[in-house]
Formats: sequence, C-alpha cells, structure tokens
Amino acid sequence: MVLGAETIVLAIVLLFVLIILASAIKIVKEYERAVIFRLGRVVGARGPGLFFIIPIFEKAVIVDLRTRVLDVPVQETITKDNVPVRVNAVVYFRVIDPVKAVTQVSNYIMATSQIAQTTLRSVIGQAHLDELLSEREKLNLQLQKIIDEATDPWGIKVSTVEIKDVELPSGMQRAMARQAEAERERRARILLAEAEKQAAEKLREAAEIVGKHPMALQLRTLQTISDVASDKSNVIVLTLPMEMLKLFQSASEAAVAFKKAFGGDSSKEEEVEGGKEESSDESES
Repeated sequence: MVLGAETIVLAIVLLFVLIILASAIKIVKEYERAVIFRLGRVVGARGPGLFFIIPIFEKAVIVDLRTRVLDVPVQETITKDNVPVRVNAVVYFRVIDPVKAVTQVSNYIMATSQIAQTTLRSVIGQAHLDELLSEREKLNLQLQKIIDEATDPWGIKVSTVEIKDVELPSGMQRAMARQAEAERERRARILLAEAEKQAAEKLREAAEIVGKHPMALQLRTLQTISDVASDKSNVIVLTLPMEMLKLFQSASEAAVAFKKAFGGDSSKEEEVEGGKEESSDESES
C-alpha cells in the first residue's frame, strides 16, 4: 500500500513536471513573433523557431507579421461639390513592431479599420467629383499617407490603399452620360471639319499642279478609264482629249484672224474705187 501511494505521488509529480516543461517550450513560425511578458512587463520579442520561457512567470503573445487585407465597408459621404457618393476601399497593412502592436493598442486590426473608414470619408469630402473619378491614384496616395501616419505609433505599416468602387446617384449618371455624348459629338465635328480642310488644301495643290502641267489631267483621265473598265457592266463614254479641243480652238481663232485681215483689205479697195468714180464724174461735169 505504501509503495502504491508513493508511486502515485511520483507519477503526479512527473506529470506536473512534464506539463511545466511543455508550457516552457515555444515554437513560432517564420512569419510570427512572440512578445514575452515577465511578471507583466515586456522583455522583448522572440522567434522564429524554438525558444523557452519560464513557466508561470512568463507569458508569450503570438503576433502575425504577414500582410493583411482589410476591406473597408461602403461609406456614404458628400464630395466638395455637393454630390452624394458611396465609396468603398481596401487597405493592405502589416505589423512591423510586434511589441507596439500588443502594448499600444488592444486590437490593432479593429483600430486600423476604424481609422481607414474615417479617413476615407474625410478625404472624399475634400475632393471634387471629377477628381474622384479621374485622379483616383492621387487620392489613394493621400489615403495611404494619412492612415500610415495614424497607425505608425501602433507598429503598423500601411503599404497600399485602393479605392475600389464609386457609386453615383442615377440622375448624376444620366447627366454624365449626356455630357460624354456631347463631348464625343464635338470631337467628331472638329475631326470632320479638319478633314474637309485638309482635303481642300490637297485639291488646291492638285489644281495648281494640273494648271502647270496639262498632261497630268490627261493621265488622270486615262487612270479613271482604267479603273472603270475593270467592271464589264459599265459603259465607257470617251470624251475628246483636251489637246484636240485646244487645237480646234486655235484653228477657229486663226480663221477669225484671217477673215478680219483679208476682209478689211477688200473693203478698203472698194472705198478707193468708189472715190475714183466720183472724181471722174466731177471732171466730166
């Protein structure tokens, strides 16, 4: 009976020792750190790997150092130009000082989320709608800077803040659609007018070249006939070349000049003969 009681006591002691030893052994992963408290005071962070703590007197708090993704819920706010919008965002952050993350704030994830929500509403309220839609990268940098400065005392590093979606009222969406349509119509008219201007300039240059070189018009005519002749269903009517028209014109001008020249001499001879007859009549009288 005595041996049995001693055996039981020894087993209990051994079990207690094993429990103590097990609680003294700690293993943390590569992306984790253990913040050690000794009698309530911080003595530093340990890890990664295997280490020992003093049971009962020391306590380890494990902190994850990996980048966390925080989804900021939809925030309803009004822009600087009095347009109501609904905006949500995403925040990427990680713990760079595990001691501060444990001792300076009770729940650093919740605290970072609240800071992100209030900062998002504040920054959107100071921006115009056009800036929110077209200069989103600028607002992202501004949000990242403000949130990072606010969470720096907690040992938190905010690496990226991205505005995911911007919801506008339906009336504002229709107005923006009309504005975009009008802008596209304006650009189309400007392009058409510019095309007409360029075409007119090219035609003017072509007319100057044809005026200096008349054969260019004849070559162009032959090229047009060649293009039309490719389709057998077309009927081709050939006009007289410009050179023949010029030949007829020059011939007609020569005939008119010849007529004027010889017609004038015959009239003069008739006048001279009439004068002689009148003088002979006077002499007879």
